[in-house]
Amino acid sequence: MMYWNGNKNSKGGEVMKRIGFIGLGVMGNSMAGHLLAAGHPLFVYTRTKEKAESLLERGAVWVDTPGELTKLVDVIITMIGYPTDVEEVYLGENGILANGEANLVAIDMTTSSPSLAKKIYDAAKVKGISILDAPVSGGDIGAQTAKLSIMVGGDEQTFVSMKPLFECMGTQVVYQGLAGSGQHTKMANQIALAGAMIGVCEAIVYAEKAGLDPAVVLKSISSGAAGSWAMSNLASRMLAGDFAPGFYIKHYIKDMTIALAEAEKMGILTPGLRTVKQMYEALAKSGRENDGTQALYTYWDRS
Repeated sequence: MMYWNGNKNSKGGEVMKRIGFIGLGVMGNSMAGHLLAAGHPLFVYTRTKEKAESLLERGAVWVDTPGELTKLVDVIITMIGYPTDVEEVYLGENGILANGEANLVAIDMTTSSPSLAKKIYDAAKVKGISILDAPVSGGDIGAQTAKLSIMVGGDEQTFVSMKPLFECMGTQVVYQGLAGSGQHTKMANQIALAGAMIGVCEAIVYAEKAGLDPAVVLKSISSGAAGSWAMSNLASRMLAGDFAPGFYIKHYIKDMTIALAEAEKMGILTPGLRTVKQMYEALAKSGRENDGTQALYTYWDRS
């Protein structure tokens, strides 16, 4: 294995942190790339090494396990799939907390469970490891352009020290509160997105059934009160039949499941979210779980 073994790089006189990045999927690859471009020595691990090739060609260093990664870096960032994956990477015997030492900072940018974020934070604190939960919004486009919205929970002092790293990946970086707050904020985001997605799809279907050109209709309504991120960024993909994933249906179902469970704990009724989740689950059962969320538009092909 090749390890970076020099002194910490500096850029403009600033000491650059050694970053470990776990998870190089649709969004993680771009996010890690921005950190590398900013001058940070980058060490990477993902289950499928081929996904790391473009970063390795640019100077990133491959590491075989999350546990090994903890020995080489100042900060670990994770961007993985499901809460079960997060639990394994952080709390497993070959994971971050079992192998990490005091003063390590770990940032989970996966959309995961608020209660799991708090559990990891508490376990890490015993070892002197700092944890932030920092899920993101903005999809593949936001990741590629470093314009993600990043919502952060954990100790504020840790957030302040890590903010320059977040600003390499996003433009809206907001501290939300104590551990789990970032994940709760992301749940609010996903609830709002559910309403926006079904609204965009129903508007397009209505326009089509009325004999209108939906692309022309969108020119009128996208800049008015009905406008939304989903309309501006995903409606054109729907009309073009482009359902490639910027954000997988299967991952959105995961997010909605978490949000519904948290809402139930708080005694909140979320009928809109429940309806949209059922629609996405129907699409997943039909084989579209690896499509992007804009494939909700195809639900009307089945009705």
